[in-house]
Amino acid sequence: MKRDYYEILEISKSATKAEIKKAYRKQALKYHPDKNPGDKEAEENFKLAAEAYEVLSDDNKKTRYDQYGHAAFDGSGGFGAGGGMNMEDIFSHFGDIFGGHFGGGFSGFGGGGRRQVRVKGSNLRIRLKLNLKEITHGVTKKVKVRRKVQAPGVTYRSCTTCNGTGQVTQIKNTILGRMQTASTCHSCHGAGQILDNRPGGADSDGMIVKEEMVEIAVPAGVMDGVQLKVSGKGNEAPGTNSVSGDLLVVIQEIEHDTLKREGNNIHYQLYISYPEAALGTSKEIETVSGKVKIKIDNGTQSGKIFRLRGKGVPSIDGYGTGDMLVHVNVWTPTHLTKMQRNFFEDMMHDENFVPNPSSKDNSFFDRIRDMFS
Repeated sequence: MKRDYYEILEISKSATKAEIKKAYRKQALKYHPDKNPGDKEAEENFKLAAEAYEVLSDDNKKTRYDQYGHAAFDGSGGFGAGGGMNMEDIFSHFGDIFGGHFGGGFSGFGGGGRRQVRVKGSNLRIRLKLNLKEITHGVTKKVKVRRKVQAPGVTYRSCTTCNGTGQVTQIKNTILGRMQTASTCHSCHGAGQILDNRPGGADSDGMIVKEEMVEIAVPAGVMDGVQLKVSGKGNEAPGTNSVSGDLLVVIQEIEHDTLKREGNNIHYQLYISYPEAALGTSKEIETVSGKVKIKIDNGTQSGKIFRLRGKGVPSIDGYGTGDMLVHVNVWTPTHLTKMQRNFFEDMMHDENFVPNPSSKDNSFFDRIRDMFS
């Protein structure tokens, strides 16, 4: 079971962004591999701290995590908030946190003095439409994605301006003394490499657009607007040491014709006739798992709610499944034959037809309360 991100950083849910950043820096310093050589547990804790910070420092990701927990990102087994972050990813994403404290990088990652630059490609975002059945049971979809990739035969060489570091250093004299600043290299835009050979049809960065079929595993219980991530299926970036961006999948729920979703519960309006309400009957109704038959007792009142346990939508975090609520509506005929009219006129003063609700007949507010209980 994955550890809670707040527990990893040793902070509360009400922590501010500054407190989250400070807590992450503390954990990063504590478990830095250069301080714990050969300690696999420390290395794993270092990665977990980076993963926790990536989520909690992002308002959108933090909101989803607070609502759904880890299931908001990896409930399908294919989407990870941290994306299985490795050491190079951590330095690529969080250089602003580490600053110059670590002397440029991990041992073995940058040749000792300075870390090797890894440029990440841009993310792609698509909308994926799902019907209620697909959302309830989970589904795997294949979609065509147009993404930038390095052209076949393209080659890159080290940038001479920054010597492959992706940054240029300047030393300025100030009233406080000599100060060193680092900025992104203007020649390679931080990649550390520049184009050496550009194949025909490639752009100025050696990239082409390629259409690719991507498989998306959607977990059961997703909601409209939830964003899933397929790691590495965004645009590639130029350079031999680059990594691909991610494919961000925004769920769009298609409204069902007769079933209405409310959270994890599903509502269905069942209409029956006066004779069926008076005499009783059985009705076959549609659910997301197929058709089921329910019994309508004689004397059933309009507004009665049948609760079908577990016939709703499963919770995305794995905590149970919602119910299906069947709302009974007795249909009043709008046109009567002469015989029917005479019958109802005779029954108007019959004591059997005079409303006489008992304590067993729930009021409107009682039924609303029962719906959410």
